Amino acid sequence: MNKPIRRVAIFCLVLVLALMVRVNWVQGVQATAWANNPHNDRNKYDRYAYPRGNIIVGGQAITSSDKVNGLRYKYKRSWVDGPMYAPVTGWSSQSFDASQLEKLEDGILSGNDSRLFFRNTLDMLTGKPKQGGDVVTTINPKAQKAAFEGLGNRKGAAVAIDPRTGAILALVSTPSYDPGSFSGSSDADSKAWTDLNADPNKPMLNRALRETYPPGSTFKLVTAAAAFENGKFQSIDDRTDTPDPYVLPNTKTELKNSSDDEPCENATLKVAMDYSCNTVYGKIGADLGKDKMRAQAEKFGFNNDKLDVPIRPVTSVFPKASDPAGTAMDSIGQHDTRATPLQMAMVAAAIANNGTLMQPYLVQQERSATDVISNHTEHQLGQAVSPATAQKLQQLMESVVQNGTGKKAKIDGATVGGKTGTAQHGQDNAGLPFAWFMSYAKGGDGAQVAVAVVVEDGSQERNEISGGALAAPIAKAVMQAVLNK
Repeated sequence: MNKPIRRVAIFCLVLVLALMVRVNWVQGVQATAWANNPHNDRNKYDRYAYPRGNIIVGGQAITSSDKVNGLRYKYKRSWVDGPMYAPVTGWSSQSFDASQLEKLEDGILSGNDSRLFFRNTLDMLTGKPKQGGDVVTTINPKAQKAAFEGLGNRKGAAVAIDPRTGAILALVSTPSYDPGSFSGSSDADSKAWTDLNADPNKPMLNRALRETYPPGSTFKLVTAAAAFENGKFQSIDDRTDTPDPYVLPNTKTELKNSSDDEPCENATLKVAMDYSCNTVYGKIGADLGKDKMRAQAEKFGFNNDKLDVPIRPVTSVFPKASDPAGTAMDSIGQHDTRATPLQMAMVAAAIANNGTLMQPYLVQQERSATDVISNHTEHQLGQAVSPATAQKLQQLMESVVQNGTGKKAKIDGATVGGKTGTAQHGQDNAGLPFAWFMSYAKGGDGAQVAVAVVVEDGSQERNEISGGALAAPIAKAVMQAVLNK
């Protein structure tokens, strides 16, 4: 072989070797990265090449896969009672990806999770088509329906939790949307997506998890907890040293109560909670100071940015840098205090559970067509308050329902505790107030539930908006659904 030919042969051999190295690098090292690349459309086509597994509520599938036999997509996702369950399931769209459980549990639902490898291999060997797994939720369908119908056409949200386990029994946000309206890839699906995202009422916002509100007077329970835990008071009948009106620290601004007729001056903690006295709990918060108030709020879950249910909610906030006047307002759920409905349901749940705060969760079980892949293990987030303090807070909440602003939440044959809230917001508090109610109920058979409801626009008249009138009946309906009352 002459020299020029030898050089060409060596050069071609180097090219072949480089090609082999590159192929092995792409197939071996970069395969996962390319497979998971968001621009890899084959993932979308594969997701709808066979039926997805289902999301289960109360033993029944609330999802299905409809055969369309298109050029690229063989199936399209559909939902039962889509708007009611959208805050739980999210969407799964051929054009617009997926969200919430449809996204977070996609490995199970699509059948691509590594834990389904044996099942998929067996199906391939026996000639069966690929099949996704199912995701079993903790949602109670009766409670979900009660919350959804209770909120109706109003903006708002409702969350119900089993205090003993943390299982989320209801998760509702209104107005809602039908995920089936844009699950395909047609022009109509694109228009529905565009219209929903442009809607000023934000139907695709999950208000139960992804929106924070000033919690208003519902937060006074956290302030009462801080007072008991720090030894400021020993009993719910301890009298407070509170003027009416109360002048905010280092200011000339008076903090007033809803009415001059309320017996808030030097009121006991019980009377002050029954009448929701701003002066009493604002002064308690200022006296305790921002650090003790923040420490107590954080024990209930505030300022925790790593909470997953598995959908991650936005962080509920108790501020770190308020001055004494600001702390007084923070302590009655105004100023810079912000909470999701989930967070306030967690507060009610911890109080009902003798101070123990359980990790909220939405997925009870993952399973293949034949086997259980995983079962949820209950997890304690922490001890929000001592059992002794929790019992005092229960006494305060039960008194509110029996004697105070929460009478519309009474349920025959059940022990019910609650707290109303009417939260001001907007520039100079010019916006219509938010109506809150948080509560718990315990049945004679041992069943328990903790609930938080917020209504954004329950009335066009400010003086007609109150948590007791608007939110409490919704919470009552949810509690009755869980207790079968």
